[in-house]
Amino acid sequence: MNAAPTSGHLRDGSHVLPLRVYYEDTDAAGIVYYANWLRFLERGRTELLRLLGQQHTALREERGIHWVVRRCAIDYLKPARLDDTIEIVTGCGELRGASLDMIQHARRNEEILVRAELVVACMGEGGRPVRLPPLVRTALAQVALSGSPRSRHIRIQPS
Repeated sequence: MNAAPTSGHLRDGSHVLPLRVYYEDTDAAGIVYYANWLRFLERGRTELLRLLGQQHTALREERGIHWVVRRCAIDYLKPARLDDTIEIVTGCGELRGASLDMIQHARRNEEILVRAELVVACMGEGGRPVRLPPLVRTALAQVALSGSPRSRHIRIQPS
């Protein structure tokens, strides 16, 4: 059996990516090392784009577009441990000209472990901001969250 890696799925207006916690993800205490949560969140955003037909490589090669994290606010609530199965849930907040807010959380079952809000910018080859392409904007509208922050001063919202 040759199973392909999963890109997750869309559910209730958000993208859900299941992940397993491996030994390499944990610290000496056997819990997910804090910096590894950023990697998990990045996978969630990447697989969301892939599922929406907007892969990083195609955007870079065909349009010269690169995604950069401009700002990240993260709230670590509870630990995840070796062999836990978690889900990274991703949605879009405000879509601006060249940037957007990404609202994410990690959960184990229905228990929220980590919450994060990011400002992600669209950059051109020369490192200058470029407008979100209409196809990307339309695709991301599928996971636009209502009641999302309307400010560049993002903050963690209580669940």
